[in-house]
Amino acid sequence: MLWKTIRRFGVSKSILIVESKGDKLFLEALIGFIRLENIEFSNPICKIDDYLCLGGKDNLRKELRELKTEVAKGEVARIGVILDADNAGIPARIKTINEILTALQFPIQLTKLNEWSNYEDEASGNTISISCHVLNFGGHGELETVLRAIKSEKSVFADCLESWKNCLHANDETITQKEFDKFWVNIYQRYDCCSKDEKTQAGKYCSDEASMKKPIWNFKHEALTELKAYLSIFT
Repeated sequence: MLWKTIRRFGVSKSILIVESKGDKLFLEALIGFIRLENIEFSNPICKIDDYLCLGGKDNLRKELRELKTEVAKGEVARIGVILDADNAGIPARIKTINEILTALQFPIQLTKLNEWSNYEDEASGNTISISCHVLNFGGHGELETVLRAIKSEKSVFADCLESWKNCLHANDETITQKEFDKFWVNIYQRYDCCSKDEKTQAGKYCSDEASMKKPIWNFKHEALTELKAYLSIFT
């Protein structure tokens, strides 16, 4: 699922597209930590001019096609895209974005992360800027991979999942690293970082949204350096 958030600059808008509500919650927390007040998020609801629910990276083409129409009307000036590296890696994600831009006849290609590439839109007469960032840890992974790296509390319950994974392998069963990382983060949030009372209402106090408001993540971690640099270009 992709979400987009909108920041208005005068008449035109600056739009940041991310993959999921979890990404949005994480970015909200990180932005609050570094106090980039010029990047704004709305409530995570699915409607025009707020957040648009999509089905994943395959729908990035559809979203960018719609944004191109808004660009021509002078309603959009800057478009940022944040995707997960997953197993494909950073170059593959940049390639994916560029292939979509080419297919939609955007006269622009992205060459690296965290930089605006600009072109003059003939219809609106405006300078349009497009950029991207790829969430990763060590060149691969996704949000949960990053969260495992920046956790700041003891993670006994979550770490014991390694023994469970070894047991699966010993019995010819498997779990993908992506699935494991998501499970690890869920256990960390619910069992390592929630009190006994909070666990009785886990949906309220141990959820992704609640956990992002707790001091259980190290937002000073070097794994976030490049992401912080990307967010800073929206200033």
